[in-house]
Amino acid sequence: MNIIKSSRKLHQWLNLTRHLDYLAPLLLRLFLAPVFLSAGLTKLAAFDSTVAWFGNQDWGLGLPLPWLMAFLATAVELLGGFLLLFGLATRYIAIPLMITMLVAIFSVHWDNGWFAIAPSNPDTSMAQPLAAVSIGAAEHSLANSAEVGVRLKEARDILYQYGDYDRLTEKGNFVILNNGIEFAATYFIMLLSLFFTGAGRLVSLDYWLVCWLNRRQYGDNSQTAEQPATKFAYD
Repeated sequence: MNIIKSSRKLHQWLNLTRHLDYLAPLLLRLFLAPVFLSAGLTKLAAFDSTVAWFGNQDWGLGLPLPWLMAFLATAVELLGGFLLLFGLATRYIAIPLMITMLVAIFSVHWDNGWFAIAPSNPDTSMAQPLAAVSIGAAEHSLANSAEVGVRLKEARDILYQYGDYDRLTEKGNFVILNNGIEFAATYFIMLLSLFFTGAGRLVSLDYWLVCWLNRRQYGDNSQTAEQPATKFAYD
């Protein structure tokens, strides 16, 4: 019985953290907003090249109506970044942003596998447990990791011999870009979470806008007015 009482007490203390539940969606928004703003600004700054990449069959995506597709992708990323930053229409903008991520996953990254940065050590690769049960894609990933390690060693040897290796790597180590689905899938999952939870209480325009609309409907009864706003943040 003491164990049960202690567990209940611990759970009650744990539930006190729900008063800060708005922090999770806030941090998701603050993480995602600059990602999409940066992506949108990059496309906008070189819009003609973006259109060419969207439409080219040989070295691009080969999508139909490339100008329209490039415009929609750029607009969604820029608008989505701003809306996420301020927590406005969060659940609504999460939908086109998730669609953008799905398009990126299946049209750009899918053939490259999971990893965004190619692992260079098969012994520490996340594919190791899957390869142990004979999953072909994981076995291929481990073989690729071994080849990546060889190429990185050759590149380092060249840089040691002919360049200033310390200066060249002071901002970070050299890697081989795998360009897999890892980042796009992660952003999709984060957006999916925001789609279900909303922007969060207190620190989003969604919350305060609904509070204001409900006060107009229910008058000065603040408890009645704020309950739907709180509910809106999670429904």
